[in-house]
Amino acid sequence: MATMSRRLLLAVAAISAAALLLESTLTRLLAVAQFYHFAFLVVSLALLGFGASGTLLSLLPRLRRLPPQRLLALSGAGFAASTAVAYAVVNFVPFDSYSIAWDRRQLLTFALYYLALVTPFICAGLGIGGALAAPTGRSHLVYAANLLGSGAGVILGLAALALAGVPGAVLASMVMALAPAAMYRPRAADDAPQPRGSVIPPRERDVSLWGIRAARLAASAGLAALVVLSALNLAGRMPLGMSISPYKGLAHARRYPGATSIFGRWSTISRVDVIAGAGTHLLPGLSYAYPGLPPPQLGLSVDADSVEPITLASSATFEAAAYLPEAVAFQLRPGARALVLEPGGGLGLLQALAGGARAVTAVAGDPLVRLAVQRSAASVDPYSDPRVQVVFAPDRAFLRGGSNRYAIVFLPLTDAYRPVSSGAYSLSESYLLTAEAFEDALARLEPDGLLVATRWLQTPPSEDLRLVATVAEALRRRGIRDPAQALVAFRGIQTITVLALPMGWTSGELEQVRRFAASRRYDLTWAPDIRPGEVNRYNRMPTAELFEALRAMLGAADPKAFYSAYPFDVAPATDDRPFFFHFFRWAQTPEVIATLGRTWQPFGGSGYLVLVALLILVMSMSVALILAPLAARGRVLGAAPAVVKIRAFAYFGLLGMAFLFVEIPLIQRWILPLGYPTYAFAAVVLVLLVLSGVGSALAGSCHRLGRSAPGILALLVAASAAGGQLIVHQALGWPLSGRLVLAAISLAPLGLMMGMPFPVGLAWLEAEAPGLIPWAWAVNGCASVIASVLAAMLALSYGFSAVLCAGAAAYLGAWVVLGGSGARS
Repeated sequence: MATMSRRLLLAVAAISAAALLLESTLTRLLAVAQFYHFAFLVVSLALLGFGASGTLLSLLPRLRRLPPQRLLALSGAGFAASTAVAYAVVNFVPFDSYSIAWDRRQLLTFALYYLALVTPFICAGLGIGGALAAPTGRSHLVYAANLLGSGAGVILGLAALALAGVPGAVLASMVMALAPAAMYRPRAADDAPQPRGSVIPPRERDVSLWGIRAARLAASAGLAALVVLSALNLAGRMPLGMSISPYKGLAHARRYPGATSIFGRWSTISRVDVIAGAGTHLLPGLSYAYPGLPPPQLGLSVDADSVEPITLASSATFEAAAYLPEAVAFQLRPGARALVLEPGGGLGLLQALAGGARAVTAVAGDPLVRLAVQRSAASVDPYSDPRVQVVFAPDRAFLRGGSNRYAIVFLPLTDAYRPVSSGAYSLSESYLLTAEAFEDALARLEPDGLLVATRWLQTPPSEDLRLVATVAEALRRRGIRDPAQALVAFRGIQTITVLALPMGWTSGELEQVRRFAASRRYDLTWAPDIRPGEVNRYNRMPTAELFEALRAMLGAADPKAFYSAYPFDVAPATDDRPFFFHFFRWAQTPEVIATLGRTWQPFGGSGYLVLVALLILVMSMSVALILAPLAARGRVLGAAPAVVKIRAFAYFGLLGMAFLFVEIPLIQRWILPLGYPTYAFAAVVLVLLVLSGVGSALAGSCHRLGRSAPGILALLVAASAAGGQLIVHQALGWPLSGRLVLAAISLAPLGLMMGMPFPVGLAWLEAEAPGLIPWAWAVNGCASVIASVLAAMLALSYGFSAVLCAGAAAYLGAWVVLGGSGARS
């Protein structure tokens, strides 16, 4: 009996680990293959799969009558097989995400994608849900094994991505899912206590040994394949291993005649490719007054996205540097000590060196990008210049963690132009383009130091306007009462460059900027002494719209009034709402809908509306999954009183909402100190899951604490909403080990308590209405699906603190329901 119990718990942990490993891997897969919108779908996919599994367990009593270990073995095999099918569907079924708004065929393709990707999670949920519903009286231990196994899946995901990339991580999840089948001992498992009414035919009881051997053989073959993939990846010759959207930068580069891949490798945080012969000619903002030819370039792509240049020229021969807009900063501060943040392929470094900087500090968050440049262009690698010091750290952690001052702090433009109408990146956070980030950058300037940043022009002004608004807000936070006096901005055909000088501009410096702009044919858009007659001279627009907007914004007594009245959301991005590329307002909805199918608008013209469509989809599916068992009446849910059903629905639904309303903003908040979404996901989910597993295991003995857990959580989450941002900011300047320890300590109380409410509810249902347990599993999963979408929408509009407040309210509601249910642990 004890042996059986250990095997059962190990099987639950194994399939939970496989599910979490696949979930984290699919996030990376869809981010690379499509766009951030579709990576976001993964959370809803996993949770909807678990919700659907609860409905199937409710509607198909025969599944519940299977011995739990047999069901886990079957669900693991189904998980592995359906994962292979899903990977094939994603790679071989053509899906054009850009035309989804007007091409109805893409909706069918998307539905096939969704169905294929959700099936593995349905299989995993059947095994876990069946184990939870088994009448052993140990549901809290099963739930703990589920959470602890999921935590192990986080660690395995990091290892698999680092060694073998997304293809290898997908394969690793399949191997892990086969563990329950390999561990299964038919007679030992089937002789254990079975669910009520279970009748196992003799032939079904004796699962043939070839099934176990097949699982072991498949797992061995998978492990061998992982070794091969790891060797290729570490050598920098790992194929991408997936189909990517034809609209992604890497896809464009590959189609160029004669293009060849010279580097390709996965890491835990990125996929980096270098392409030669792809016609790469990228010098953002280059003046059309430049008389020469651009130097040859390689193309570097991160996550198959926009190609940025690796320029095959030395600082001594890079004549074009003087005709790029940031050159004025190096002319104003000759021989400067410069700080370059995220130089990517190295163009920003090359500009600083060619501009005469005597020392350059390059802060690079992704060591793999640096390795790609080194291996692809060793002879002209700007990172290897003796004047350059390379620091591998998150930008914000570096800005907070040191005391060195610089004459120039430079934020190069490394990402491609993306029309504001597409909304393609409105869901992506950027902690380097927030008011707090610019405030930190300004703090690292020498007394007469310059901050220089370049972004793309948009029509109407939006990205460019938000850049100025965010830098102006940072200046206010640094005590500059009138930021307009500290700012200069000028534009070319495609870019705007902003210079911030906190000590204020002298007349001589302003004249030097004017001479530079005139010689390079750039147009001033703002200066402390700007005159309307000197704007819109060289790169003529129908009107001086950007200048007029800047004058109104910088001259406003209350900038918030300007932001509220402007057609796009251009308010400064903040660490609590770091969505620099999100410009959508609800007032734009009629215009976006009116143009659907009539103009070419990727994603329907707004990334936000993708969330609305997804919310409608998941709500419809969730309602159907929740109502289906109710429609079957007593045949499925038993004779439980209506009041018990209502309270079970409310309690488990609120728990599902609350968990995601807490988990998602915490993950996004900890991206700031940890540097990358992958690391934040791993750290936050690992702590929450492991501690929740401990809390679940304790719930069976700590009855009073378990009953009070939702109320305690409401207080803890509210405290996190109020003070969590301060904790994160305090950690920024610490070493990585200190940041990780602080993350664990600050999240531990939440994690421990978050594991208790669910098993407490299960104990109540075991006593009063055991037939409702699979349905409660479905309600919890479906509510979590809806919460995952709502959390993103609330964060975009109101910030992470608002989402946490919603989570606190949900836990408070669950506490009220539990207190009124007569639940006994």
